[in-house]
Amino acid sequence: MKSDEDQIRELVSTWHAASRSDDIDAVLNLMTDDVVFLIPGRPPMSKEEFAAVSKVAPGAPRPRIVAKSDIQEIQVVDDWAFMWTRLSVSMTPPGATEALERTGHTLTVLRKMRGKWLIARDANLLSPVQKPPTLN
Repeated sequence: MKSDEDQIRELVSTWHAASRSDDIDAVLNLMTDDVVFLIPGRPPMSKEEFAAVSKVAPGAPRPRIVAKSDIQEIQVVDDWAFMWTRLSVSMTPPGATEALERTGHTLTVLRKMRGKWLIARDANLLSPVQKPPTLN
């Protein structure tokens, strides 16, 4: 049987794989129904809002998302856990030639429900990557 920490690491891997393959339903299945995302510059976001901004009409172009997560710490207490990570996300909008890059830390609270770890709260502290000026 996998440890709680291994299961949480697997959740993170599954999230990234589902995001890369545009499987929004798989991503939504990794969250509690009352999940809250805290993102700088905007009000807290619910699961319903996350789904609404993530879903695109069938056949419509989707952004290309690539994320790398370096888990710094995982602590488990009964059916609750928290982790903090160093996260880098690159998102290329449809038709764009250059990716938008953000990097920083996240603090995530997880809850074990029916034997499965799910994301309950997530504070995303990513900021835009400052690219050096190009020389002409």
